[in-house]
Amino acid sequence: MTHGGQVAGAKGRARVGSPATATAVCVLSVLSLIGLLVMSVLVPRAAVSFASSSADNVLAGLGAALFGLSFTGVGFVVARRQPRNPMGWLLLGVAISIDLGSFAPAYAYYDYRHHTSLPLEPVAVLLSGLWIFAFLLLPLVVLLFPDGSLGSRWRWPLRVYALLAAFFTVAMCKVAIAALPLRMPVDSQGNLAGLNHPGGWVGLAQGLGLVGAGIIAIAAIARQAHGFRRAGSERRQQLKWLMGGAAICLLTEPMTIAWSSAPEVVSNLAFPIGFAVLPLSIGVGILRYRLYEIDRLISRTLGYLILTGTLVGTFIGLIALTTDTLALSGRVGVAASTLAAAALFNPLRRRIQRVVDRRFNRARYDAEATVAAFTARLRDAVEIDAIAADLRDAVNRAVAPTHTSVWIKP
Repeated sequence: MTHGGQVAGAKGRARVGSPATATAVCVLSVLSLIGLLVMSVLVPRAAVSFASSSADNVLAGLGAALFGLSFTGVGFVVARRQPRNPMGWLLLGVAISIDLGSFAPAYAYYDYRHHTSLPLEPVAVLLSGLWIFAFLLLPLVVLLFPDGSLGSRWRWPLRVYALLAAFFTVAMCKVAIAALPLRMPVDSQGNLAGLNHPGGWVGLAQGLGLVGAGIIAIAAIARQAHGFRRAGSERRQQLKWLMGGAAICLLTEPMTIAWSSAPEVVSNLAFPIGFAVLPLSIGVGILRYRLYEIDRLISRTLGYLILTGTLVGTFIGLIALTTDTLALSGRVGVAASTLAAAALFNPLRRRIQRVVDRRFNRARYDAEATVAAFTARLRDAVEIDAIAADLRDAVNRAVAPTHTSVWIKP
């Protein structure tokens, strides 16, 4: 009986984590995104963003859809290809929390605002706070990356976190149920009535849930940083993809604040695009697709960021020098500064990229140094045998092939 029960339980778990389940969650998530885009057109300034016009609200809806679609796509691919890996299901959980949790309040707001009788309106109110659960799941995504395995010492911390998440869920359900009979249970920003400043045990549950998520997030970062030092080459490449996506994700917020004077299209799309990089980098790390290019990608990104900052600073400094100190006209100063910055582009790019490659893309830097040294020796070489031996040695040190041979035409 016990053996039969174990087999039945295993089959039940297999059905829950089957490709059909992943497909169903993906379809529901995509339909929610389509509904969100429709609501961003029908309900100006509602439940999508703080946009000041209907056009900006549509852009915000597109940004939110892009953000949710990245989690949906990566979660679906990972869950289909590696159904035993919890990472795919966690990413799908984040996706459905974002997508359905963004569409439901817009749907409920439209129904109450226009006094219509749309189907499943109470369900939409109950799901209006679902987007918050994405913040509870994201730390687990970082913690379990890339294969979902953890040691036994993580068992009790995760159980405590699960209890806090359950307590938080009960509190959210209580707020949603209390909001149902109200005249306007969902405001124009998609927040449930009573969610912003809850009191009593509901406020305690929300506070404990957020504190627990913060602690798990810090622990996840510490675990991955500690594991990076002892990891093998492939695992390091996976962690580099995770860290690269997380860095872009974290830099998006201050960049969005710095671009506060930019057009609405920048502020509405920059933030979700930056956050969409995180699941994409996680997917590449989990599926181990072209991991070797991450060093080149990091070095090129850092190189062009430093180059851009240097050229912008040089351009501004030259404008100040030519217009204030040299007393040239504004147009002449700008033209001279532009020509000087253009002339500095290639020399600065080569020098900065060489310095960055030395630190972040050492293999490519060493290979280029080996080729350059061989080219310098080749100028003074006269014997064919010595050239062939030197060439084989340079190739072996640069690209490390399994076999090399040199054929010289008689």
